[in-house]
Amino acid sequence: MPAHYIYLFFAILTETIGTTALQASAQFTRLWPSIIVVIGYSASFWLMALALKTMQVGIVYAIWSGLGIVFIAAIGFFVFGQRLDVPALIGMALILIGILVIHLFSSTATH
Repeated sequence: MPAHYIYLFFAILTETIGTTALQASAQFTRLWPSIIVVIGYSASFWLMALALKTMQVGIVYAIWSGLGIVFIAAIGFFVFGQRLDVPALIGMALILIGILVIHLFSSTATH
């Protein structure tokens, strides 16, 4: 797997960790989750910057934000007991389809 995809994967992972900690920080009133938020987002942006050395910003951001939305929704469901209705699930399925279209068919996505 190319390095830029590895950077992007870990950027998504650290952003997801940061966002999960944001929920757990209780509006930055809890110290350790707040620290994890700052570290998670900092690491995510640094890793995303590394991916941007090779990939176009629009493609990186589409994948980063799209997968982040889906992962956070799954964490919200399993960790925080948050439910999604059918339109939200359909919308997230469309996001995943869009990411697949970019990755599989776009000549702007580096492979």
